[in-house]
Amino acid sequence: MNARTVVVAGVRLGRGSTVRLRPLHRTDVLDLALTGRTAEVEAVEEDMEGRVHLVVSLHGDAGRDFATGLGHRFFFAPEEVEPYATTGPDGPDAAARPPAAGRRVLVAGIGNLFLADDGFGPEVINALLGRSLPHGVHAADFGIRGMDLAYRLLEGYDAAVLVDAAPRGGSPGTLHLLDVGPDDVGALADVPGAHGMDPVKVLALARELARQEGLELPRVVVLGCEPLLRMRGDETDVEVGLSPPVRAAVGEAAAWLPSLTKELLRDPRGALTADAARR
Repeated sequence: MNARTVVVAGVRLGRGSTVRLRPLHRTDVLDLALTGRTAEVEAVEEDMEGRVHLVVSLHGDAGRDFATGLGHRFFFAPEEVEPYATTGPDGPDAAARPPAAGRRVLVAGIGNLFLADDGFGPEVINALLGRSLPHGVHAADFGIRGMDLAYRLLEGYDAAVLVDAAPRGGSPGTLHLLDVGPDDVGALADVPGAHGMDPVKVLALARELARQEGLELPRVVVLGCEPLLRMRGDETDVEVGLSPPVRAAVGEAAAWLPSLTKELLRDPRGALTADAARR
């Protein structure tokens, strides 16, 4: 049974929440390895006896994108997790509290960690851990899970920022913004889908699902990085890890996202100011 949410230490946790794992009374090697790791809540489940469990996946676990079963999902009781504290000007757990206006922005890292610079999106999400993000901003690594992202876009977000390695003809490591209307996926036609997360197909699927459910899609902005090493996935030699210019752009993108998402929270449909759209 899906319990939707659970309150831990005064913070309501649900799908997409970030937690730190604190296994209790467990002594096996796996539990010791999981202690202190950060994870994303995939679901909150209630068993037949009424006990609540959080289903989580680890941040930085590339294998979760390829797992067909539960091998990369873990179950924890509410008392075995703690809300991930984001320390900033508003104090600990600032990112866990809702924005005053009730608006929400999704930052989605997409890409394949095993295809060189295609791992840019997930690396940016990893770099955001511990940074102060505006209230109402949720950052998540979707890897190559296009279906998951399509459904997440239907969960009431006002705007979504897709972080991806997207060639646009600039110098390697160059960051750029591509503003895409919810019904205008054609602007993404030049962004390749080698990693299995084709933005065109994901947004087209989300648009069709939204039409069936009578829902509205959020505004979509792509924060792209010009790659140096582009791979299709069928090469003999696999390049794992980002090239130097793209690696350098990870921190720059992570530093840009707080101002960009703050602008989107203020006016999800408005024109981005020079500070937010600084390129």
